[in-house]
Amino acid sequence: MGGPAEGEVGRQRGALRHLTPAHGTPMYGTPAHGTPVYGTPAHGTPSYGGGVHDTGSHAALGTPAHGVPVYGGSVRGGHPQHEEGTAPRPYAPRTGAPRPAGAEEDPAKAPVVPGPRHETGTEADEQAARGGLGRTLTGVAAAAVATVLAVVVTGQVAEKDEAPGTAHAAEQPGERPSDDSASRSDQRAVPSNAPSAAAKPPPTYEQLIARQFPIDPKLKGNGTFKAVPGFQKAPGKGNLVRYRIDVEEGLGLDQNLFATTVFKTLNDRRSWAGKGEMTFERVSSGEPQFVITLASPGTTGVWCAKSGLDTLAENVSCDSAQTDRVMINAYRWAQGSETFGPKAMFAYRQMLINHEVGHRLGHGHVNCGTEGALAPVMQQQTKSLDIGGIKCRPNPWVYPGS
Repeated sequence: MGGPAEGEVGRQRGALRHLTPAHGTPMYGTPAHGTPVYGTPAHGTPSYGGGVHDTGSHAALGTPAHGVPVYGGSVRGGHPQHEEGTAPRPYAPRTGAPRPAGAEEDPAKAPVVPGPRHETGTEADEQAARGGLGRTLTGVAAAAVATVLAVVVTGQVAEKDEAPGTAHAAEQPGERPSDDSASRSDQRAVPSNAPSAAAKPPPTYEQLIARQFPIDPKLKGNGTFKAVPGFQKAPGKGNLVRYRIDVEEGLGLDQNLFATTVFKTLNDRRSWAGKGEMTFERVSSGEPQFVITLASPGTTGVWCAKSGLDTLAENVSCDSAQTDRVMINAYRWAQGSETFGPKAMFAYRQMLINHEVGHRLGHGHVNCGTEGALAPVMQQQTKSLDIGGIKCRPNPWVYPGS
């Protein structure tokens, strides 16, 4: 055994030996010949950081040969150690690709990389070993966090890159994939030239003339009349009869429907023009022979009273002989009568026109004389079809057999 000086030199040499790597090159986790060795000491005993062979029975954390910790360095396999060199740089995290997850290796096939040997150890060495262990664990934790972040980011990128149809299917389980065009009828574009739903056609004349229209049976208008514009030439031969049609304001009834029905009815072969003795022409100006007037029940009563007739009691129409007006009660025009019923509105309106114009042409009332026969057009059919115990059938025509 040497003296004190020799013992001091030995301790100094031991301290330098564990700080200085082989050939004077500091060891920060970069092995010889470009192959990363993460702290693998000599004789296959792993150091603090683990390494490519950090599995199996040799995973004794941080315990190098002869009990002296190694700080992540390595030597060029089997070369002698040098006691001289520079102090190692501060610890830096290892670099290089992480070990693939799930990789398994045979410890028997792992290469053995010899590490530096140390003859003695001190209290400082033990503290350094504990510090190296802490740094190693910190590095492992940082690597684990980085791995988790990489997995999360990869998943987010995968979600963003996922096709919209796939994402939609994932959000709504049970639905068919969105790329199935047959299931996306609500998203298909409608061609601009595609035919729209057919609009309901307006009612025909025959449909309108057969309807009842709402009206107050006690309605009294303002007494102001307006002529229905237009001209309808007489279609036949014989004596020309000109007339005008006026409609009281505020009735809410179709004045053109009224005017058309009057013209068609008077010129029908079953009407007063049937035998060719006369023909009827509608005008809206000039000097007509009479004015067929559609008026409210109240106004009708006023004009009929001018000729000594009371129409208010039974809400009927009249020919006001003392004036130029043939008054058609708007209530009867819109609602008809019980004698004809709601299913014979067209026939009732034809009878109403023929009867009142007949008075203007000089014909008086005529009653039915045969049970069950057609009532004469000049019978008061609005009031009753049973007169003097003889019940007849409703009839709108002057010459019903024509």
